[in-house]
Amino acid sequence: MIYFAKNGFDAIGVDISENAINMARKSALRAGIQCAFVVADVLGDISEIHDEFDFVYDWELLHHIFPDDRVRYIENVCRLLKPGGHYLSVSFSEKSKQFGGIGKYRKTPLGTVLYFSGEPELERLLKNRFVVEELKTVDIKGKHAIHTAVYALCRKKNG
Repeated sequence: MIYFAKNGFDAIGVDISENAINMARKSALRAGIQCAFVVADVLGDISEIHDEFDFVYDWELLHHIFPDDRVRYIENVCRLLKPGGHYLSVSFSEKSKQFGGIGKYRKTPLGTVLYFSGEPELERLLKNRFVVEELKTVDIKGKHAIHTAVYALCRKKNG
């Protein structure tokens, strides 16, 4: 959020973790940046966010959401977007070599379990609510290794 706020956008960061939000607030304060942060579960009631947005950005969040909960998440994203607004998701690809490199469900060294997707699966998830403008598998340089991710840029349907 700090990057977007620094570049002139009104930005709101949302995370389920109060600790993560507190860390983000401190980072924004150190950077001298004004942006809002909300502790909320993106799978639950996000009614405290009253605004509609032109753009929702999901950087490596979707792979934390298992298939049974993804439709609910996408519905919340749609509720936050203005008609014609854009949603960008970057999440781990099933082609990734991360965390053992095989299987949809993979355990991380921290003990969490992530769900790795492919392009066809994400297209099926997104196409009812969005026009999928770009869907591709990309390699992203990370701190310790290359992340193979699915990049999905979508536009909310007007109806």
